[in-house]
Amino acid sequence: MATTAQAPEPPKDPQSEAIKAQIFQRLHPRSYLERYISEDVRPDGRGFEDWREVSVNVGSISTAHGSALVRMGDTRIVCGVKAEIAEPELDKPHEGFLVPNLDLPALCSPKFKPGPPAEEAQILSERLNEALVASGILPLESLAIHPGKAVWTIYIDAICLNFDGNAFDAALLAMVAALYNTRLPVATFDEDTGHTTCLRKETVPLELTCKPISTSFGMLDSLQVLSDPTSFEEPLMDTTVSVVVNEKGDLLAVNELGLGTMTTQKSGDLLKNCIEKSKLRVSNLVALI
Repeated sequence: MATTAQAPEPPKDPQSEAIKAQIFQRLHPRSYLERYISEDVRPDGRGFEDWREVSVNVGSISTAHGSALVRMGDTRIVCGVKAEIAEPELDKPHEGFLVPNLDLPALCSPKFKPGPPAEEAQILSERLNEALVASGILPLESLAIHPGKAVWTIYIDAICLNFDGNAFDAALLAMVAALYNTRLPVATFDEDTGHTTCLRKETVPLELTCKPISTSFGMLDSLQVLSDPTSFEEPLMDTTVSVVVNEKGDLLAVNELGLGTMTTQKSGDLLKNCIEKSKLRVSNLVALI
């Protein structure tokens, strides 16, 4: 008795398969990520410990006293430094002011809406300020022009042009690079007139002491650590840890965000590993400044 051969299956349409994958990613993002993790790879093709490519360009904003543009993967942040003369606080007559700020406008990502600053931008700005203060990168006493009369206020404004996760690391790197690119006019205070004058043709750099660098990690199920998470990976992480060290490898700060916890023995070991990885990576990033 003759048998009828089965007809071969029609070839799969790559475009149709890609659309199905995009739909699955949107409807079940956690499962989508876990399928990649089970294959020891991430959705963008990186390994768990791989970092995205980073580049730093300084001095691109001619109207600022200092500036820097940082690209970290598809995350792009531009930072400008502007200095203004102000009166010091009465209880701190020898200290100037350092005012960092990060803006996440609607144009950088669909997740941000037009209007007042997003809550995420405010939280990141506070964390950036804490990192700069903890590092002591710019002694506020060095900003005094005349104690009790005139000091410099340094505004460090960073704007995200394109958001693809890990904005904290990129913003801190942009701010540090912009500060090292900054030159201020020589200012003198005349006690007779009570006015401060600036010599625009003569400029001096800031008296900076170190280069604080942040490296961030996402932790999934308190078991798997992903370096430099993207905007797709970040909200799926149970915990995000940012480790701030200086160019000497000194630990300056550790920030933990999320519902996870780092108090278990296993998580504690992972945190130690993150700190060691940060100390190894800092030299590569410092070389870009």
